[in-house]
Amino acid sequence: MTVLLAGDIGGTKTILRVVAAEAKQGQEIPDIATRYERTYSSHAYTDLVPMVREFLDSGAETLGAVPQPEGACFGIAGPVVKETCKLTNLSWFLEADRLERDLNIPRVNLINDFAAIGYGVLGLAEDELHSLQNVEPDRDAPIAVLGAGTGLGEAFLTRSDSGYQIFSTEGGHTDFAPRTELEFALQQYLVEKNQIDRVSVERVVSGQGIVAIYQFLRDRDVSRESPELAEVFQTWKREMGKTPKTVDPAAAISQAALEGRDYLCEQTLKLFLSAYGAEAGNLALKLLPYGGLYVAGGIAAKMLPLMERGDFMQAFLQKGRVSPLLERVPVFIVLNPQVGLIGAALYAARSMSNG
Repeated sequence: MTVLLAGDIGGTKTILRVVAAEAKQGQEIPDIATRYERTYSSHAYTDLVPMVREFLDSGAETLGAVPQPEGACFGIAGPVVKETCKLTNLSWFLEADRLERDLNIPRVNLINDFAAIGYGVLGLAEDELHSLQNVEPDRDAPIAVLGAGTGLGEAFLTRSDSGYQIFSTEGGHTDFAPRTELEFALQQYLVEKNQIDRVSVERVVSGQGIVAIYQFLRDRDVSRESPELAEVFQTWKREMGKTPKTVDPAAAISQAALEGRDYLCEQTLKLFLSAYGAEAGNLALKLLPYGGLYVAGGIAAKMLPLMERGDFMQAFLQKGRVSPLLERVPVFIVLNPQVGLIGAALYAARSMSNG
């Protein structure tokens, strides 16, 4: 049994977890059991070290002694280069070797937060996944992961003799590819509104994309806007550049669409999910992930009833003469919001086992 520290570090909050990992003969993925966990405000600390020290000290009451991790892995919302990371929304600069010294942990790894999600899907239980296309996975084939949240993350895993290897990508910044007259109009709207010369798929398939699609549809027929959503957007505009914020327009749009009480919101999510499915299909065509395509991120699981209605999968499969290839891809929605923490723990366990 190996004691490990896993972390999910974001610009707003950081979740830390002490886990016990146990490798079993004939089992590729070790068993990971959570021993202690706490959530912290990232902005309340000047660096990760004092936060981790406080976390480990606070674990003594629950665990009977201050835990002494043998290894650690932190999934970080920011680019990781050679085990270092300058966080995008925090004034932290993290270096794995410094963290090893300051925290007295023999091995520390830093990985991108979406890479952590990629590893995390390997450790999910059956009830932490919802199948949209129930096909038997090919365990030797690649696995694809994408997830719309604040942005759009995309990654893939391949299998080797030493286990799975994950590869991060910048696929969310590829070009948005309109397929209908309405989507072409949306593309032109975003070009003119944002004064840009190209539209990335992330501008459509993300939380910001939900807001942008709503604004596009509203501006085409403002009489369709409900007083409730008009007030949400007025408040949102007043609070731009301020903290804290009292409204989240993407969440308000999604909730109204889920409840079926706002025409513009329902049309927004219909267009959004179609574009999301089309991009998932594009990723699948490039990788042929017969090991599974996993839809993570904060949006899909929250709108599960809408994901099941068909717009997502219809667009996923609508690839002309090569559509039959995608009928063989297992498609899952990740239901566990802490999949990144699971992935960080699995990466730490793998790092220890590889010496």
